[in-house]
Amino acid sequence: MSEENLINVFTTLRKKFLSMASYLLNNESDADDALQETFCRLWPRRDRIESQQEAEALATTTLRNLCIDTLRKRKITTIPIEEEHDQQEESPDWTEEHFREIERIIEQELTPLQKEILHRKEYNDETIEEIARDLGMQPTAARMQLSRARKKIRECYQRRIQE
Repeated sequence: MSEENLINVFTTLRKKFLSMASYLLNNESDADDALQETFCRLWPRRDRIESQQEAEALATTTLRNLCIDTLRKRKITTIPIEEEHDQQEESPDWTEEHFREIERIIEQELTPLQKEILHRKEYNDETIEEIARDLGMQPTAARMQLSRARKKIRECYQRRIQE
């Protein structure tokens, strides 16, 4: 694809790409940066891009992945379950009943695989790679199961304390 054609694709679809990045990142400045980085990554590959549709698909995928990377870099902090127990004395709002409720949620709501991964990660302090290897799965799949388990615990806990 010629330089002109690639530039044309980007200028034509800039609003669409910027809208997508802004939606994913919830930050206009980060969205602009991601859009610029997308263009910079595709520019060296312009000779191998054969059509406008391919350029649009590559740009969309690259932009989406850059947005995901940006979100990961923001690092949403989580407190491991054992640290929550350690903080119990410091925080009078957390009673033994709260912890028992979380344990009930883990026992009742999580799948056996999620329980296994959560337990090994939080109590045995194993890495995701070790857990995945022992369970015969990809590290990304183990990470996803851990993420889903934590999300399920949060959702169920919030629902139960609001009742």
